[in-house]
Amino acid sequence: MECDTSSLDEETSSLLNNGSSGDFEKQSELNDFDENEDTRSELKFDRELETEAERTKRAKIEEALSNNNSGLKTWQQLAIDEFGLVGDDLRRKVWPLLLELDPDGVEKTPLLEELSNHSEYEQVVLDVNRSLKRFPPGIPYKQRLALQDQLTVLILRVIIKYPHLRYYQGYHDVAITFLLVVGEALGFSIMERLSTDHLRECMEPTMEKTSYRLTYIYPLLSRVDPKLYEFMDRAMVGTMFALPWYLTWFGHSLNQYKDVVRLYDFFLASPPLMPLYVAASLVVERREEVFEQGCDMASIHCLLSQIPDNLDFEGILQRALGYYKSHPPQKLESEVKKRVKKEAEQRKKEEMRIRKRLNRNNTIWVRFSNRVPSWLMFNYRSKYGLLFATATILLGYYAYYLKTTNSKQTFLGIFNT
Repeated sequence: MECDTSSLDEETSSLLNNGSSGDFEKQSELNDFDENEDTRSELKFDRELETEAERTKRAKIEEALSNNNSGLKTWQQLAIDEFGLVGDDLRRKVWPLLLELDPDGVEKTPLLEELSNHSEYEQVVLDVNRSLKRFPPGIPYKQRLALQDQLTVLILRVIIKYPHLRYYQGYHDVAITFLLVVGEALGFSIMERLSTDHLRECMEPTMEKTSYRLTYIYPLLSRVDPKLYEFMDRAMVGTMFALPWYLTWFGHSLNQYKDVVRLYDFFLASPPLMPLYVAASLVVERREEVFEQGCDMASIHCLLSQIPDNLDFEGILQRALGYYKSHPPQKLESEVKKRVKKEAEQRKKEEMRIRKRLNRNNTIWVRFSNRVPSWLMFNYRSKYGLLFATATILLGYYAYYLKTTNSKQTFLGIFNT
């Protein structure tokens, strides 16, 4: 399928086609979770009756919980397999086991007032206040306020305990899911572990490593779906569409609570880079929709930024698992490095092109200004220039006045009086 990118704005494509940490920091201002208001639809907490297959899976999990010989591999397999951990009552028991946490070894929770002096306090509170749509609907006002305070405390406790970690917008989307499922005490323990492991690179001072990790998506696509890879690469879609997916484990982008917790089952039982494989699998799932966008970067980016509710997430997850087994990160590393180097060279050329264009425009202006009398230039340092500008404005107003009053006196008549 041919791709025409002639209508693509070059500066825009350079920005969206991921690159340096600076590009990511600029583009992050355009992402939903950087808005002053949460524009997402409300998270749907619809409860459905468990199917017979889900009830069978539930019985299997309960049997494993009653068996003292059940170990980490058992919990990982149960979380990864179809239907995941089925229900939140089981997640409260198994999620800590997946991270090998001691449910009884929780630390004392400080009061919110004790943490309010932290430099990130205002930003965390702002993000938490914007996350109202991620709480269950119909929750009593006082209970919601209590949950918001708990979420704020949970986040601040992590970044205070680990000062080398930097809070990022979207971190609260991850934290709120664990808070809702396991509560504040265990939620902190889980976020503490993830922040020093799975999410550690996302919490560095710059987005450089996050940018680098997102690049894995394209070498992976080139192996699992070459046609789709070529199409998206020519359209210069980049990886910005997947940034909130990676930073929030899709928690920011999904509309169904059941889908969010199902993915969290999967990610807690998987290696840290598994969200990138799920991202690639999701793109492959929507390949026909992508092709329908006419290879237009903006259209494809917009399409992929919105995840519909009717996707086959079980199929997406199992396909991602197959991708990881066939194409683990170490096999993609050399291609990732080549792509990053190539993109850096392209950005450098683009910067030089823009710089030359600016210099050329400046040269044209200098030539023009050298041929115009200085008193005609709007230069605040020239009294003649200021006088000329003022006279021009006054004459313009006077001409407009004559026209609106239907005066028979001509404009030039003012010089004959």
